[in-house]
Amino acid sequence: MSVEVPITKDSLHTYLQALGKRFRKLNGSKMSAEIILIGGASVLVNYGFRDVTYDADAIILASSVMKEAINYVRDEFGLPNDWLNEGVKKTESYSNKLAEISVYYKSFSNVLSVRTVAAEYLIAMKAMSGRQYKYDLSDIVGILWEHEKNNNPINKETIEKAIFKLYGERELPEASQRILDDVFKHENLEQFYTYIRNSEKEAKDFVLEFDKENPGELKGENINNIIEIMRQRRSDAEPK
Repeated sequence: MSVEVPITKDSLHTYLQALGKRFRKLNGSKMSAEIILIGGASVLVNYGFRDVTYDADAIILASSVMKEAINYVRDEFGLPNDWLNEGVKKTESYSNKLAEISVYYKSFSNVLSVRTVAAEYLIAMKAMSGRQYKYDLSDIVGILWEHEKNNNPINKETIEKAIFKLYGERELPEASQRILDDVFKHENLEQFYTYIRNSEKEAKDFVLEFDKENPGELKGENINNIIEIMRQRRSDAEPK
């Protein structure tokens, strides 16, 4: 198991700067590359309510030497193997329209263009993922909260249109649909964010506890059921 290394907005900039420099050295200056940051990395560069992520999910459009450049940065800064990865392509939140809706962020060494996903489309991705034990649900609330603070609110209709554009008629996970139904009823999004984040931390503890007690039985498709079972078990054990 790889050791988790927290990535901040500043450190991510440092890693991407080193990546652009190394890619240019390996590949020359005539052929450019593009990286679309999504997930937690996209939250970091676009918003201020989260301080860290533990890997940079991305779509990478580059020549084959980019892999060598990524590994070079990994070794230079002592990062895990998946510090920059395309694992999103195997998840429910992936859409072949992500490149189309991405927005420019920064360029590095005049060869590496970095783009991100933001606002309603990032909410749509988080909603389609809908993991109760990660940052997905609190990120939805955090993005809405920050847009509200900046007097640029996002309404539910805009989110629904973004979800349809990326995923068509696919259904959201129940937890995500519940959040989208509830979040617009709350007047204090900062307070609601804290509540959801604490709930996610509790859910992660349940997942780790179950995995320790039942090694090898944890599957992606049964995690939500396990969280509810563990939550009920804790509730039953509390003094009445």
